[in-house]
Amino acid sequence: MNHITEERFYTEEIPTEEAPAESAAGVQLSKRDVAFREESLNGSLWKVILSVGFPLALYQSLNQLFKILDTMMASHISSQSVSAVAYLSQISIFLSSVGAGLAVGAGIRISRAYGEGDYEMVRKRVSTLYGICAMVGAVILAGILPFVEPFLGMAGTPEELIAIGSAYFRVELVVIVVQIFNNVYISVERARGNSRRIMYLNMIVIVLKLAFTAWFVYGLNGDLVMISYASLISQTCLLVFGVCNSLRQKNHAFGFSLGAISFRKEVVAPMLTQSFPVMVEKMAFSFGKNIINAMSVVYGSLAVGAMGVSNNIGGINTTPQNGFQEGGAAVISQNMGAGKPKRAISAFYRVLLINVVIGAFSMMMTLWNLEFLAGCFDGGDAVFHEMIMDMYRFEALGAVTLGVNSAVMSLLYGLGKTKVTLAINFSRVFIFRIPVLWALQQFTDFGAESMGIVMMVSNISVGVVAAVVAAVVIRRMKKEL
Repeated sequence: MNHITEERFYTEEIPTEEAPAESAAGVQLSKRDVAFREESLNGSLWKVILSVGFPLALYQSLNQLFKILDTMMASHISSQSVSAVAYLSQISIFLSSVGAGLAVGAGIRISRAYGEGDYEMVRKRVSTLYGICAMVGAVILAGILPFVEPFLGMAGTPEELIAIGSAYFRVELVVIVVQIFNNVYISVERARGNSRRIMYLNMIVIVLKLAFTAWFVYGLNGDLVMISYASLISQTCLLVFGVCNSLRQKNHAFGFSLGAISFRKEVVAPMLTQSFPVMVEKMAFSFGKNIINAMSVVYGSLAVGAMGVSNNIGGINTTPQNGFQEGGAAVISQNMGAGKPKRAISAFYRVLLINVVIGAFSMMMTLWNLEFLAGCFDGGDAVFHEMIMDMYRFEALGAVTLGVNSAVMSLLYGLGKTKVTLAINFSRVFIFRIPVLWALQQFTDFGAESMGIVMMVSNISVGVVAAVVAAVVIRRMKKEL
């Protein structure tokens, strides 16, 4: 793995018209970072988008595969365990939203400073971001860990799922804190174009996670808590690597240094301004899914598990799209920082085409193999099997429009328009999902199928809204050129 960790640094001579003089004083960049910035701003856009996006898409897909295999292993314990994992994972995502929002929003500002050539600001923001994550992690552990059962009760978790999942969730809280740091480290590596490093490291994490989970579940006949311990072990390995790598590069623009931490307005304010709408967006989206889960309890706890499995299968469609979204956002942000809006728009169109093709192909493949996919999760329960298939047949129909939405998100994140992304994703849950499920429950007798119908309606509707927003934004950008 020498190609992952080896770095050769030098202090770049930066022309005064490209960056402030202070950025050139003692802040180091690797030759690879300088070469990537040049490629991102002036090279072939197809090459840049594919070289950055493909490893991220592959990583996201492998990560989704890990989630699917994790759920399959949980089904080996019991179908109730599948429901517990599905329900509690949404609460975990809700809590992780703060760290995920910081990673996205701050990553935008780091990419922008990188594109501008202000490498001293890059170093300050990277180091300060890690400091903020430490404070967030401390608040989560101190505020929730001693009160897990009441917290889960307040989140509307069914009593039977609290009984079998509270110990699992305690370990998950520690995992969440570790992942906050890991998400930030990955965001920093993404900003500098290190997509392959992200892919390699996360493949190692996935292999460790699956190996330990298989050993704990099949070898030791462990319960849900052991599954969570497997997550903790694998994520901690990534954390150790990230910490060691960041400390080793303390004089590098993308490294960590205590002396570079700064809470001055010009350092922190842009990161928090960009991050806050993303945090709210992700928290609201996850909160909305928790509401959906709570509303679906009327169909029984198996329906909650079936919806979770359907979402996991749907992730086969959306996770590679999200990989190109993340890579595209970094490239767009860098080009906007360098004053190249036309190139940023061209990058968006390439991400859009890629994601639409991915959505159409993966939708056909998952529907073609749905009987097999459902059988991987049903634990031999025929009723559970049919629930999964009935829900996913509807959910799959939104794969292409979700690709459109993902591409538009890359454009809006790259432009720093996080308030707009908040509005779009808020509508996805609180306009196109919760009210629709309520109406279906009140005025139809579709039963558990209603949950699949809701996913179809929301996924198609949000894609249409995102396309309209993108058209308006691009039109305004072109007028300003």
